[in-house]
Amino acid sequence: VQLQASGGGLVQAGGSLRLSCAASGGTRSMNFVGWFRQAPGKEREFVAAITWRGGSTTYADSVKGRFTISRDNAKNMVYLQMNSLKPEDTAVYYCGASLGSSYGYWGQGTLVTVSS
Repeated sequence: VQLQASGGGLVQAGGSLRLSCAASGGTRSMNFVGWFRQAPGKEREFVAAITWRGGSTTYADSVKGRFTISRDNAKNMVYLQMNSLKPEDTAVYYCGASLGSSYGYWGQGTLVTVSS
Protein backbone atom coordinates (compact mmCIF):
# COMPACT_ATOMS: atom_id res chain seq x y z
CA VAL A 1 0.00 0.00 0.00
CA GLN A 2 1.30 3.42 -0.94
CA LEU A 3 0.00 6.58 0.67
CA GLN A 4 0.45 10.21 -0.30
CA ALA A 5 -0.70 13.03 1.94
CA SER A 6 -1.35 16.55 0.74
CA GLY A 7 -3.24 19.70 1.62
CA GLY A 8 -1.11 21.23 4.34
CA GLY A 9 -0.32 24.90 4.51
CA LEU A 10 -0.33 28.05 6.58
CA VAL A 11 -3.61 29.17 8.12
CA GLN A 12 -4.64 31.62 10.81
CA ALA A 13 -6.10 30.42 14.07
CA GLY A 14 -9.78 29.72 13.66
CA GLY A 15 -9.35 28.80 10.02
CA SER A 16 -9.83 25.53 8.19
CA LEU A 17 -7.84 23.14 6.06
CA ARG A 18 -8.62 19.83 4.41
CA LEU A 19 -5.94 17.20 4.18
CA SER A 20 -6.08 14.43 1.62
CA CYS A 21 -4.51 10.99 1.65
CA ALA A 22 -4.36 9.12 -1.64
CA ALA A 23 -3.99 5.35 -1.31
CA SER A 24 -2.89 2.90 -3.98
CA GLY A 25 -1.81 -0.69 -4.30
CA GLY A 26 -3.64 -3.21 -2.13
CA THR A 27 -6.30 -0.85 -0.87
CA ARG A 28 -8.87 -3.65 -0.81
CA SER A 29 -6.87 -5.20 2.00
CA MET A 30 -6.87 -2.07 4.16
CA ASN A 31 -8.56 -2.40 7.51
CA PHE A 32 -8.38 1.21 8.64
CA VAL A 33 -6.66 4.46 7.73
CA GLY A 34 -5.61 7.05 10.24
CA TRP A 35 -4.12 10.49 10.58
CA PHE A 36 -1.29 11.18 12.99
CA ARG A 37 0.70 14.31 13.66
CA GLN A 38 4.09 15.21 15.00
CA ALA A 39 4.89 18.63 16.36
CA PRO A 40 8.49 19.84 16.71
CA GLY A 41 10.16 18.16 19.65
CA LYS A 42 7.21 15.90 20.33
CA GLU A 43 6.31 12.32 19.59
CA ARG A 44 3.91 11.35 16.85
CA GLU A 45 0.35 11.29 18.16
CA PHE A 46 -2.91 9.85 16.95
CA VAL A 47 -5.45 12.27 15.49
CA ALA A 48 -8.25 10.29 13.85
CA ALA A 49 -8.98 7.01 12.11
CA ILE A 50 -11.65 5.47 9.92
CA THR A 51 -12.38 1.88 9.01
CA TRP A 52 -12.04 1.36 5.28
CA ARG A 53 -15.12 -0.81 4.82
CA GLY A 54 -17.63 0.37 7.42
CA GLY A 55 -16.60 3.97 7.82
CA SER A 56 -16.52 3.91 11.62
CA THR A 57 -14.50 6.77 13.03
CA THR A 58 -12.52 7.55 16.13
CA TYR A 59 -10.84 10.77 17.25
CA ALA A 60 -8.33 12.04 19.73
CA ASP A 61 -9.99 14.08 22.45
CA SER A 62 -7.99 17.13 21.41
CA VAL A 63 -9.67 17.29 17.99
CA LYS A 64 -13.18 16.02 18.69
CA GLY A 65 -15.79 18.40 17.41
CA ARG A 66 -13.26 20.24 15.24
CA PHE A 67 -11.85 17.61 12.88
CA THR A 68 -13.75 15.19 10.67
CA ILE A 69 -12.25 12.17 8.95
CA SER A 70 -13.98 10.72 5.90
CA ARG A 71 -13.22 8.39 3.01
CA ASP A 72 -14.13 7.89 -0.60
CA ASN A 73 -13.65 4.23 -1.37
CA ALA A 74 -14.23 4.70 -5.09
CA LYS A 75 -11.37 7.19 -5.29
CA ASN A 76 -9.19 5.48 -2.66
CA MET A 77 -9.03 8.73 -0.75
CA VAL A 78 -9.18 9.63 2.93
CA TYR A 79 -9.74 13.19 4.06
CA LEU A 80 -9.25 15.12 7.25
CA GLN A 81 -11.36 18.27 7.47
CA MET A 82 -9.87 20.51 10.12
CA ASN A 83 -11.93 23.42 11.42
CA SER A 84 -11.39 25.92 14.22
CA LEU A 85 -7.66 25.36 13.98
CA LYS A 86 -5.48 26.31 16.90
CA PRO A 87 -1.76 27.10 17.04
CA GLU A 88 -1.28 23.85 18.95
CA ASP A 89 -2.51 21.97 15.87
CA THR A 90 0.72 22.97 14.13
CA ALA A 91 2.51 19.77 13.14
CA VAL A 92 3.49 17.52 10.30
CA TYR A 93 0.47 15.35 9.55
CA TYR A 94 0.87 11.79 8.32
CA CYS A 95 -1.63 9.27 7.06
CA GLY A 96 -1.15 5.63 7.85
CA ALA A 97 -2.88 2.42 6.83
CA SER A 98 -3.36 -0.90 8.52
CA LEU A 99 -4.04 -4.26 6.97
CA GLY A 100 -4.49 -5.82 10.37
CA SER A 101 -4.41 -4.37 13.84
CA SER A 102 -1.47 -1.98 13.59
CA TYR A 103 -0.28 0.66 11.15
CA GLY A 104 2.27 -0.75 8.73
CA TYR A 105 2.16 1.75 5.90
CA TRP A 106 2.84 5.46 6.02
CA GLY A 107 2.77 8.35 3.62
CA GLN A 108 5.09 11.30 3.64
CA GLY A 109 3.97 14.10 5.91
CA THR A 110 2.28 17.35 5.06
CA LEU A 111 3.01 20.41 7.16
CA VAL A 112 0.20 22.34 8.82
CA THR A 113 1.11 25.66 10.40
CA VAL A 114 -1.48 27.59 12.38
CA SER A 115 -0.56 31.16 13.20
CA SER A 116 -1.96 32.99 16.20
